[in-house]
Amino acid sequence: MVQGCTSDAGKTTLVAALCRILHRRGVNVAPFKPQNMALNSAVTTDGGEIGRAQALQAQAAGIAPRIDFNPVLLKPTTDRRAQVIIHGHAIDTLDARAYHEYKRVAMNAVMQSWRRLTAEFDCMIVEGAGSPAEINLRERDIANMGFAEAANVPVILVADIDRGGVFAHIVGTLELLSPSEQARVKGFVINRFRGDIGLLESGLDWLEARTGKPVLGVLPYLHGLMLDAEDAIATTREAKPATRLNAVAIAYPRCSNHNDLDPLRLHPEVDFIWLGPGQSIPPCDLIVLPGSKAVQADLAWLHEQGHDAAIARHLRYGGKLIGLCGGYQMLGTMLHDPLGLEGAPGSQPGLGLLDCETTLNEKKQLRNVSGQLALPGAPTMSGYEIHMGVTHGTALARPAVHFADGREEGAISADDQILATYCHGLFDQPQALTALLAWAGVKDAAPVDFTARREADLDRLADAVEAALDWQKLGACITLPGF
Repeated sequence: MVQGCTSDAGKTTLVAALCRILHRRGVNVAPFKPQNMALNSAVTTDGGEIGRAQALQAQAAGIAPRIDFNPVLLKPTTDRRAQVIIHGHAIDTLDARAYHEYKRVAMNAVMQSWRRLTAEFDCMIVEGAGSPAEINLRERDIANMGFAEAANVPVILVADIDRGGVFAHIVGTLELLSPSEQARVKGFVINRFRGDIGLLESGLDWLEARTGKPVLGVLPYLHGLMLDAEDAIATTREAKPATRLNAVAIAYPRCSNHNDLDPLRLHPEVDFIWLGPGQSIPPCDLIVLPGSKAVQADLAWLHEQGHDAAIARHLRYGGKLIGLCGGYQMLGTMLHDPLGLEGAPGSQPGLGLLDCETTLNEKKQLRNVSGQLALPGAPTMSGYEIHMGVTHGTALARPAVHFADGREEGAISADDQILATYCHGLFDQPQALTALLAWAGVKDAAPVDFTARREADLDRLADAVEAALDWQKLGACITLPGF
């Protein structure tokens, strides 16, 4: 099990790297995350929903994603409440105290999945969540040491040196664990190091002497990795010598599945920015409204920021606008939530840019999809749907997507300036990405295959981790098949 001293320490990438390394050595390996809190998710082959990071790790292991890889997923709807997804399906929306009481049930689901997977796979690589040293969360813990103790698995602790204080992070985390948990930690991995490793060695020697545990490796800082983020939005702006399209995406508070925009963000001909609180929409060619886990609240925030007026001005000047999932719902005339699934029951006007209305219901749509975009050349697309809303109205008479099963979905406005769809992964396929860029104004854009790029980056990550880890030290404390 890989646990971290902090959030974003490198747990997800280390698990993905180990899965790819073992898979390349012919090991039947799978990822596992007992409990995940994230707004980026994926649809599994067995018809459920798991964290996007676990789908990436499954890809690294050469297997299709399934619900058992992430048996408990929490999707925050407010600062105090989250939708609780067990074995791939939403069971309720609970506040923090209610979920704390529910953890006994959640732990049973975790162990059911664990037993099924360990009966099938030769090796499981487990990812923790946040930090195991969160004192207020230790009771009934199912995400870190609570699971490690229940399943009797060894632990590697990873820390991020790039944020500073790496030795304090490691020693402090270890100090806050119980004696049995301290014994379960077999060694440390330091992540995101850049510079002269010789200048770090005295600190590594001190750490090993102080803790009595080995440093298993120092991983390099790898620039430009295109791997799906678990939850945090990548706000760094890529340096590109020649761009032809200016694209802006709105990062509202409950933005979900923002990894949909990675192909745009990383495309060499697209100058892409995420727009956060207090920032005005600059002149641009394309605005994207991404998914949302709390559509009415995020729409209210969008109004507060003044983005509604800026979007209307953008369209008046001939700009293009894409709405994805929750962003699609915002574009209609009305949003109805009669059951109070995302807040207080009631209705709220949308942006009124498409003649359609959306009603939220309890049954979540979860499906993998493929088909063709309703754009010149009928480019092929594939992706997935995750939404609780049903949208209807005259705007749907001009669909955005024709699915292989005969269904039609989404909408393209009569003036061809707005495209709306429930499909996540819209930009992933090369044909679809090229066609969408042409629709937005860039003809003959360079073809880019981000699925192939993701595969190449997984191999690049695995190569770097395989070279950086001390496999002799690792083998002395943890038995890994294939080594």
